[in-house]
Amino acid sequence: MPSLEREQRAWRAGRLLVGVDEAGRGPLAGPVVAAAVVFPVDCKRFRRIKDSKTLPEPKRDVAAALIRAHALAIGVGGASVSEIDRLNIRRATVLAMRRAIGRAERALGRLPRTDLEIVLDGLPMADLGYDHDAIVDGDALCLSISAAGIIAKTVRDRLMVGLARRHPAYHWISNRGYGTEAHRAAIDEHGPTPHHRRSFMPVMQLGLGL
Repeated sequence: MPSLEREQRAWRAGRLLVGVDEAGRGPLAGPVVAAAVVFPVDCKRFRRIKDSKTLPEPKRDVAAALIRAHALAIGVGGASVSEIDRLNIRRATVLAMRRAIGRAERALGRLPRTDLEIVLDGLPMADLGYDHDAIVDGDALCLSISAAGIIAKTVRDRLMVGLARRHPAYHWISNRGYGTEAHRAAIDEHGPTPHHRRSFMPVMQLGLGL
């Protein structure tokens, strides 16, 4: 269960914690989306906020609504398929995170950057452009990171459902762009769409009929 230990440490030091996480690094189609979430000082722990990977979709949607109702600031950023193909997925993820943090900063107004403590899930990203700490399995340990993962996941899922209506053959409503057997078979049969990551080897191979 994610805790508020890291948030409380930041609050005691007179800072706000910015939790950052992403969704969509692994799929064959669609953007990568990142979110940054800031909770107010002395907020309470919410039992419904957990690692987004452990929550079924209905509970994830409820948790996202709870986060939006109680967060002090939320920033969401994405990197498009063309950016993923041009930069590679790691750099595109960094770009999405940078955009999310920047939007959270703007939502907070003129608060000095030194009053913010940024933590993200996983490993440090030297090119993020912000001083930060990284926590392995942070989405399961830190409430703000967990909340960011839920926001990122629900936003990306909505984007993929919208794209699925225009490209029903690829089953994005159920697979959200991940490389399921049905999705790969559809790429093999119909070829990739403009929303497929052509730099990803499975898309390259299936699109060429290999």
